[in-house]
Amino acid sequence: MGELSHLDAAGQAHMIDVGDKPITHRQAVAEARVHMSAAAADALFGGELPKGDALGVARVAGIQAAKRTSELIPLCHPLALTTISVEIGREGDDAVVTCSVGATGQTGVEMEALTAASVTALTVYDMVKGLERRAEIASVRLLKKSGGKSGEWTR
Repeated sequence: MGELSHLDAAGQAHMIDVGDKPITHRQAVAEARVHMSAAAADALFGGELPKGDALGVARVAGIQAAKRTSELIPLCHPLALTTISVEIGREGDDAVVTCSVGATGQTGVEMEALTAASVTALTVYDMVKGLERRAEIASVRLLKKSGGKSGEWTR
């Protein structure tokens, strides 16, 4: 199944052994988009939602999600993260979430960045759903990663 397969010789799922991989600085950036109406976006970015500081709550949710990724994704290694950044900007009527995660270790942080972006987007959705029933999480994707054997990758 390959050197880094998540399947053992019997075809069963298992956590891979990263013990022999070199320790390098790893970085990953992920993005999520939440489509909503102009009125909902105005309320979100104007700080006028009934639930309060929606952007602050969503940022904290994303940070917490990155820190707990290994508890949510069964074969993901627990990592000591060195940095987590969650930004939420507006493009038209979309909330655009950008999450950057870094660590120095033996395995990458793309799952942590993707989890942070996903949970931030879910929190934005939760905060605006009372105003906008048609809100939708339109995408979650990895934008770039660096470190480790594969080097740098950019979408």
